Amino acid sequence: MRRLFSSFAAGPPAAGLLVLRAVAGVALIVHMLAAFSLAVPFDAAFAIASGGIGALLLIGLWTPLVAALGALDAVCIALSPPRDLLFWLLVAAIALAITLMGPGRWSIDARLFGWKRLDFGDAGEKDSSPH
Repeated sequence: MRRLFSSFAAGPPAAGLLVLRAVAGVALIVHMLAAFSLAVPFDAAFAIASGGIGALLLIGLWTPLVAALGALDAVCIALSPPRDLLFWLLVAAIALAITLMGPGRWSIDARLFGWKRLDFGDAGEKDSSPH
């Protein structure tokens, strides 16, 4: 699974990746909420998928795959007739950047798949307690 992630940036880059994930995630969730007012079943199903992708981006779970799907989803929304082309192309570009950069340290992916520190304590010392 580690090959799926390029890095888990820390510090200010992690904050930047969190902001990017939040912007793309919230945009997709707002799209889902706005689409519920439409009566077209296909559009509603497509919007539910957008909301799921947005939620996963927000929490940072399976980020590279979800961000790639988010970029594809945003392009599809941009090409739909009543949508704002430039806004959704910007969301697609943000999602693509997230795909290439990884989720950052402030994500569930970093907790599940990030580098682990193993501390063996005093494994090399012999037990000196009396029996």
